Amino acid sequence: MRIFSIAKPYYRCGLQVEAQRDGMGDRAGADSTPPGWPGQLWLEGKTMVHLLDEQSRPTHMPRGPAKRTGPGFLNPAMAPARTRSVMLLNDALEHEWLTQADKSVRVLDALCSTGVRVRRWRNEIPSQYQERLRITANDLDKFALDWAQASHAAHPPKKEIHHLPEEDRYGNHASQNFDNGLNFRQLDARIAMIETGYQWIDVDPFGSPVQFLDSALQGLSRVGVLEITATDTAALTGSSSSSQARRYGAKGIVDVYAHDDAVRLLLATVATAAARLDKAITPLLALFDGHHVRISCLVKTSREQASNIGENIGWRIREDDVPYRFVQHPTPEQVKRGSGPLWIGPLWNKEIASRMTEEKAIQLCQPDSNEVDTFIAQGLTWDEHDVEYSTRELRRSVRYISQAADLMSREHLLLNLDSLPKWAGVGGAPKIEKLISSLCDSGYSAARIPDIEPLLATDAPFEIVLEQVREHASSPK
Repeated sequence: MRIFSIAKPYYRCGLQVEAQRDGMGDRAGADSTPPGWPGQLWLEGKTMVHLLDEQSRPTHMPRGPAKRTGPGFLNPAMAPARTRSVMLLNDALEHEWLTQADKSVRVLDALCSTGVRVRRWRNEIPSQYQERLRITANDLDKFALDWAQASHAAHPPKKEIHHLPEEDRYGNHASQNFDNGLNFRQLDARIAMIETGYQWIDVDPFGSPVQFLDSALQGLSRVGVLEITATDTAALTGSSSSSQARRYGAKGIVDVYAHDDAVRLLLATVATAAARLDKAITPLLALFDGHHVRISCLVKTSREQASNIGENIGWRIREDDVPYRFVQHPTPEQVKRGSGPLWIGPLWNKEIASRMTEEKAIQLCQPDSNEVDTFIAQGLTWDEHDVEYSTRELRRSVRYISQAADLMSREHLLLNLDSLPKWAGVGGAPKIEKLISSLCDSGYSAARIPDIEPLLATDAPFEIVLEQVREHASSPK
């Protein structure tokens, strides 16, 4: 369920000193019309996006990685992650859990490519919060940045914002050149992240984010939010055991828990990196979404909490009487049938995740009919089917999150519906909605989890779940 994501050139993961030698490292600037401009128009949320002509018009609600067509390519399968990012940043401003209401929030998309995420933050978060947002869009790729700036100029937000410069952590203003609320930079991401003390950093690279973690954590203020995307799911799930061991120092098992393991492995990696810097993480929302892992964490400087990291790190051990147990210190025999080390603590924040509803997604991110008419007048090809499909896509971005917020913020048992008939000794599984309803009627909590697999979380004992499966099992085919 994403509408687009920016494909970033592979070379930008390293230092590109030529841009800095040519004077481009300090500040990005589109001096002329970008090659290929204006391309074709697409709509993500309320934000107009220019696609290169060689990229085919995206389909709604795609899954998995899309075929890359070159610099400036947008992966439509990443749009839901950007929708959730808009909602999470808005929630921080609306409910004041990150900074006080009179304080500015410095936000960085360290690998912004053509700037869809930063433009969505700027366009879709309500105007009453925009003065507080100081958004920086950084990327090494000048081609992508030129498209980002041209898009921002061609489709400016309704409310103009003109920020006065603030001193960065080195006491200068040179790194700030805001253009209607967005500050475009052309630097290596690791350099950009440590320029200023940011309250919010987004890291969305190709593949693994591990090379950016230290800079991202150092670039955050004493309290900040770190959002990270990882697309190296073969390593995170254990499908590529050598990559998993090399990058994450872990061992995996490829089974029905591989997706959840991937999320927990990335969280453990971030948590241990943070602890080395006397910082502690609190997961706000962590998901396996189609072809990538996306985690959002609150990061605080605290030696005491960082020292207690071991309480949330352990192993998932597959068992004979239950699908798995979490243990902190597995025996050698348990390691053979375990995956880890992983994050074994809560994955979400109950209060925040409970507010990520389909209704809120529509309220923030769906354009009204007048806005759609304006976009069409500007050249967007959009009909009633596109409106319907984009609405479904926004809803799908957060489907099941609010209902599962309570369970995912505390201890729970995660179950794959398709594996339950074998455990219960029946021919087929009941419908997931029926099983959840039955468990809730019995006094337990149960909810579906957002995943491409039919997963549910519950606090019911496993034997109770099996009794319900036997009672409501479908007949053998």
